[in-house]
Amino acid sequence: MHPAILIFDAFLAFHVVAGAIGLVTFWLPVVGRKGSESHKRWGRVFARCIMTAGLCAMGMSLLSLGWPLETHPKMTDAALVQALFGWMMLYLAILTVSLVWHGLKAVELKADHQAHRRWFPVLLQASVIVAALNCAIRGFLIGQPLMMGIAVIGVASAVTNLWFIATPAPWRMQYLIEHFKALVGAGISVYTAFFAFGAVRLHPKSAFDPLLWATPCTIGLSIIIWHWWKAQKVKRQQADRIRQRDAAALGT
Repeated sequence: MHPAILIFDAFLAFHVVAGAIGLVTFWLPVVGRKGSESHKRWGRVFARCIMTAGLCAMGMSLLSLGWPLETHPKMTDAALVQALFGWMMLYLAILTVSLVWHGLKAVELKADHQAHRRWFPVLLQASVIVAALNCAIRGFLIGQPLMMGIAVIGVASAVTNLWFIATPAPWRMQYLIEHFKALVGAGISVYTAFFAFGAVRLHPKSAFDPLLWATPCTIGLSIIIWHWWKAQKVKRQQADRIRQRDAAALGT
């Protein structure tokens, strides 16, 4: 047996176990009471599992690039394996790790915003952009629009994260929005991998089925938009209270 297969299978085993736990624990902090001990505990479990799954996915993707048919013996198209399980998986893995990191640090460093501008957080977001652009180029070369389309998500994610990092003094609630947006985004990535990469092993022709890729993204974005709308509502209420207080002060 080729050594690459043994290493790949080891990465795969850890990836599947960590990813499966992440699939389940994702919903506990999402639906639970925000800020509670249960929310924090299950959020940490989810983040650690997804970080582990993402790092394993990076290793699997690199092995798929080097030994495409050895690591995927049921498939016969080496170019497809390298595109799907190599370049696209590498991009999604980097994106997932960056989202988990950004989501955790958004609340951990809310009292020290300058810490977000250290070299590692910025390099991580830059890596997402490079990996996304590479995924889009590889998709163009093999004629797969899905690889080009999904790359847009990574670029948008990294650019908005860098915008937050560059903002001198974000609104207090913005840290929570970034926290929720990033970790729900990581959840979207996990469910996308579950439906798409899992399905392709059983039915390779489903590799680029838009429905498999769009379903988790649609649900996840709906959750993010809902919580963003709630945060904006709180922001408007706070602004109204300030205006009323100032008006009352002027009236006296």
